[in-house]
Amino acid sequence: MLEQSDENIENTDNTSEENTTNAEETTIDTEEVTSEEKTETVVETEESANAKEVEAAVESVENEVAEDAEKVEEKTEEKVEIPVLEYDKMDFEALVSELKKTIKNNPINRIKTQVEGIKSAFNQQFGALLKEKKEAFLAEGGNSIDFQFSSPIKTEYNNLLSEYKTQRDKFYAELDKQLKDNLEKRNQVIADLKALIEEADTQTMYPKFRDLQNIWKSIGGIPKTKYNDTWKIYHHHVERFYDLLHISKDLRDLDFKNNLVEKTKLVEKAEKLTEAKDVNEAFKELQNLHKLWKEDIGPVAKESREEIWQRFSLATKTIHDKRHDYFREMKSKYQEIIDAKLLVIEKIDQYDSSKNATHNHWQKSIKDIESLRQEYFNAGKLPYSKSEEVWQKFKEATKKFNQAKNVFYKQEKSSQQDNLQKKIALIELAESLKDSDDWENTTNAMKKVQADWKRIGHVPRKFSDDIWKRFKAACNHYFDKFHENRNSLNAEQQEIVDTKKQLIEDLKDAKATTKEEVLALVSNWNAAGSLPRNARHLEGKFNKQIDKLLESLNLDKSEVVMLKFTNIVDGFVNNNDVRKLDSEKMFIRKKIDETVREMQQLENNLGFISNATEDNPLVKNVRDRVKGFKSELDVWQVKLDYLKRLKY
Repeated sequence: MLEQSDENIENTDNTSEENTTNAEETTIDTEEVTSEEKTETVVETEESANAKEVEAAVESVENEVAEDAEKVEEKTEEKVEIPVLEYDKMDFEALVSELKKTIKNNPINRIKTQVEGIKSAFNQQFGALLKEKKEAFLAEGGNSIDFQFSSPIKTEYNNLLSEYKTQRDKFYAELDKQLKDNLEKRNQVIADLKALIEEADTQTMYPKFRDLQNIWKSIGGIPKTKYNDTWKIYHHHVERFYDLLHISKDLRDLDFKNNLVEKTKLVEKAEKLTEAKDVNEAFKELQNLHKLWKEDIGPVAKESREEIWQRFSLATKTIHDKRHDYFREMKSKYQEIIDAKLLVIEKIDQYDSSKNATHNHWQKSIKDIESLRQEYFNAGKLPYSKSEEVWQKFKEATKKFNQAKNVFYKQEKSSQQDNLQKKIALIELAESLKDSDDWENTTNAMKKVQADWKRIGHVPRKFSDDIWKRFKAACNHYFDKFHENRNSLNAEQQEIVDTKKQLIEDLKDAKATTKEEVLALVSNWNAAGSLPRNARHLEGKFNKQIDKLLESLNLDKSEVVMLKFTNIVDGFVNNNDVRKLDSEKMFIRKKIDETVREMQQLENNLGFISNATEDNPLVKNVRDRVKGFKSELDVWQVKLDYLKRLKY
């Protein structure tokens, strides 16, 4: 019901009793209301060749315009999209947290989809957990009738659902009351309008009529079942009022003129909407325009009435047709989307995880399945009626994979518990040995404990840090005491320290012209003996002096680097500093890996360069960098080979 019947107000002398009587009835005989037009959903004219098509389009919009609870909501609050997340990927805690946040931060009448999604995911997971707990209970000899299982997270979830339902029921109860109150207010406006017409005081009736119009516009939505009849009655009395207004023709003409301006604005907006790219948004906006046309703007002069309405009807039909075309096109694409999703489901269903034997194997499979899941969702969206069957197949396919994965990790969890007990036993052994003074036997025992530790596999992550700290503390405590005892100064060690201090002083003024002379100085240093632990800092001072001498020689850069390196490493060997030797080896391996990755990245980058000819400056730059990294890699490899040849 869109077009207000712009009554011919020139014939206003016959305000009959029959019209007055019929106006008080719930349903009005529209032929008695006007001889020019009908107060139905559209004005039908013989001159319009496509009048029936226009009527169908307008009626479709009319059905959307009828106010109900959802339309009241749209008028009173800004429409903000509430996202629907992938709840099936969340655990219990995340689902409860999301439910709490959803209820707290959003209008209670707009979260049904989100709440239902959370309920479905939670109930599915909790059902699986309940089944698992019951099977375990029965396996331990329990009786099915005695089985009980409660969970704090389930209690919190139930409380949140109860809160949601309470708030929802309260909202709709208040909304129902509001709609009924609004209906009473509109009926009162109709009664006041009837009284105004019956009094027929032409001196004061127009201002009072405008006041009643403003009151009518300010009243919110009413129950949908009452909307059409209420509006018909109101509109009928509006037309009766205009029949009486002939006495004040100037006011009437001014009102017609203003109404024409406002309706022209609505028509122009509707015509602009026909060019909108988003047909759904255009259709929503069109509903608002029809409501303004119907509710807020009065009749126009007879000579303008048909023209302005035909323009509005034509724009309505255009948008309506575009919307139907859009949905027809979407419908044709649904089968393509379904086929794409079914293809992904088949891949998931046929995915072979039977050869997965390690955590790394399963992590790779999990990434593969996640990639397929994303491919499923990227295939496109379907309406619920078409998606449910496909979605159930998708869940069944992923369920098969998840069951196999869960079996592995249950076994892995059991294995990790065994590893935890083994490592705890080693910790206790290390802690019992850490204060021993039997240096030879205890040192061998502690080294064996460390080797056994490395051979044991993973433990549950929540325990790994704590047990490692205990184990490391026990080992470090012993070896710190061991080194402290071994490195305590005696007369012989003090003589070595003094000799090496003097060698460092002599080096400050020393000059060397050949590599052999420098190596001779290093040989003298090593021949003087090993420094005690608390005097090892002298090693660094000596190395700095040797580095200066090597840099003063006319040697290849890489040769100088290796001489410096071997000098330092030989010092570690002489001092039997196993920890530093192991640390140096780990550092070099790390540098080799980093260098290889850098080279591979540069090589990959070359593949993305268009016109990658050798004379391209960018290509040349990359080639030079790769060459530099290769040189570095050669040096690091030589260093590692040198360390591997050492016996310590």
